[in-house]
Amino acid sequence: MKLRLPHPFVLLLCAVAVAALLTWIIPAGEYQRRKDEATGREVVIAGTYTRVAAAPVGLKAALLAVPRGIIAGADVILTILFVGGAFALLEATGALARLVGMLVGRTRRPRTIVIAVSLAFATLGALENMQEEIIALVAVLVLLSRGLGFGNITALAMSVGAAAVGAAFGPTNPFQTGIALRFAEMPPLTIPVLRFGLLLAAVAVWIAWTLAMAGRDDVRSSAAPPPTDVPATKRDALLLALVIVPFIPYVIGVLRFDWGFNELSALFLIVGFAVGLASGSDLNTTAKDFIKSMETMLGAALFVGLARAISVVLADGHVIDTIVYGLATPLAHVPGKAAALLMIPMQAVLHLPVSSVSGQAVLTMPIMAPLSDLLGISRDAAVIAYQTGAGLMDMITPTSGALLAVLLSAQVTYGRWLRFAIPGALLVALVGALGVILAA
Repeated sequence: MKLRLPHPFVLLLCAVAVAALLTWIIPAGEYQRRKDEATGREVVIAGTYTRVAAAPVGLKAALLAVPRGIIAGADVILTILFVGGAFALLEATGALARLVGMLVGRTRRPRTIVIAVSLAFATLGALENMQEEIIALVAVLVLLSRGLGFGNITALAMSVGAAAVGAAFGPTNPFQTGIALRFAEMPPLTIPVLRFGLLLAAVAVWIAWTLAMAGRDDVRSSAAPPPTDVPATKRDALLLALVIVPFIPYVIGVLRFDWGFNELSALFLIVGFAVGLASGSDLNTTAKDFIKSMETMLGAALFVGLARAISVVLADGHVIDTIVYGLATPLAHVPGKAAALLMIPMQAVLHLPVSSVSGQAVLTMPIMAPLSDLLGISRDAAVIAYQTGAGLMDMITPTSGALLAVLLSAQVTYGRWLRFAIPGALLVALVGALGVILAA
């Protein structure tokens, strides 16, 4: 009998229930914290873990955690609605179908397109930790992949998978490497040759895995119609440019001006109206179409809020610090390089309850950095272990609302995606493990 996982909405609600149950089982405890003046974040102080009074989360509190999680994720939810609405509006004009049809009709090397798209998403992942933004692109990616003779899994591999690998190993990714180095009290870019080498090797391994599996047991669903034979127009190219170009100032803003989801939402609020007006609609019609286009992203946005509810429950129960303490403490009794390698699965497991990579860096690096000093290994090794464990889990963890939203949009079941993604992620993890050994 084939095992079928529940709908993502049900899966996330079950995860909230499991988190509440854990608050009744795992002893409550906390680290002392200090405020980092530069970022305004509360940072744990290593060696200060103590037990605190139990605070189990009951049924009422668990239910209330759902709306609280949605409120906590409001910035991401708005980004999904505005960015997704703009792309859905573009798709409704038929421009994407015509442009993809033109690209597919002209190419004689479909695997070259897969490589190019994978490199593009890996670059965006390395630069700005692209994840939620991909939700809006699923329809066109599936359309492109099917036109190339592949399926929905390949579409996800060259987008979600490539972006996760690029984000995990991007030396300048401010949301993973950058924040991990900061809270490990290290300079912004250490051992650059090794870090850029790991990025190139990891992306190459993932692309090789994608190409090796492309078309094999792939999923072909009705998520997108076949590419059209209608020729693309100059207006189609203009409309595509309107939704692509804003990512350029956004990436610059992330790297130089500490931009986040609110700035991206503001950009795409303008883009949505620009697409409608450029397609020939008047202002009122554009507003109506833009809102209607956002409706297609409501489920995806809700998943993100539900995922946040899991962290809300664990924080209310004061068990997240206990989980970190329980995972980190045994490493102190393991020889240096072995302990460094064991940090990878430790970070991977921790990414289940802490689905935010930046939040995980703030939580764990102030603990893992001093621990690495005691073990006689470099702090760089601890950071690379975090990147490998937490970063690659972004394409696997069932507590990621963005991942589940992407899978739902592509009509790919979570179990089917795991059968493809886990072997590829393990191959890439070998690159990270080598990096940990070299840095140790």
